[in-house]
Amino acid sequence: MATPPSLPPTPPAQLDPPPLWFNVPDGFYALPLAATPEERTERAQVFVRGLYSRGDKRIWEPAAPYYAGLAGLMAESGVSYAAMGLFSTAEEGDTGGGEAAEGIGGVAQCAFTVAAVPTDQASGDTETVAQGILTVLSSTPHNDARWLDLPCGPAVSCVTLTEYKLNPKITATGEATELLTGQIQVHVPFPTGPFTAVFTLHTASTEYWAEFCNIMAAILQTVSFTEPAGDVEPSAP
Repeated sequence: MATPPSLPPTPPAQLDPPPLWFNVPDGFYALPLAATPEERTERAQVFVRGLYSRGDKRIWEPAAPYYAGLAGLMAESGVSYAAMGLFSTAEEGDTGGGEAAEGIGGVAQCAFTVAAVPTDQASGDTETVAQGILTVLSSTPHNDARWLDLPCGPAVSCVTLTEYKLNPKITATGEATELLTGQIQVHVPFPTGPFTAVFTLHTASTEYWAEFCNIMAAILQTVSFTEPAGDVEPSAP
């Protein structure tokens, strides 16, 4: 199944997007996104120590530059938040934390990103923008696009499944293998400015698809465009 882009690329905005708040559950490891290489390098050192909590300098020192470079590429592409989700599957209901990150037992993985893209809308006119996004996404047969009513306002979800045929040279068995991946992408128009937040969760652990759908649904329930009273952290591009 081929998966075309959800929406055409949008040119960079002239203004920075307004603040956006959301929360993620335990098991997500936020990549060290930052404005400068020096900040990314410093944050990468902290990131690898959390990701490989039972490791040492032999693991941390070569890993930190890789994640700092990856964070730089993501920041340049307009991503304001990116995280790896690692969840233990060794026991039912075990979401693992650090042990899952170090490969103890089975691990279900996902990638999660949030970006704010400019959209042409009047202040507060989120429903018109969401209707337009739904129309565009619904025009592609492989997209399962649906309207959502979130606590923060209207949104549009788009689910796609993609099957890849892996070359026998790169598989553990030496035989051709099919790999099924899934993506959940949710577009949430800002009521506070001409932008739309795009939440994307991508996974090859499709045997745990229902669990990842539940995780995404839980995150979306915490999205806010005004500062919440609790401990939800802001996401600043």
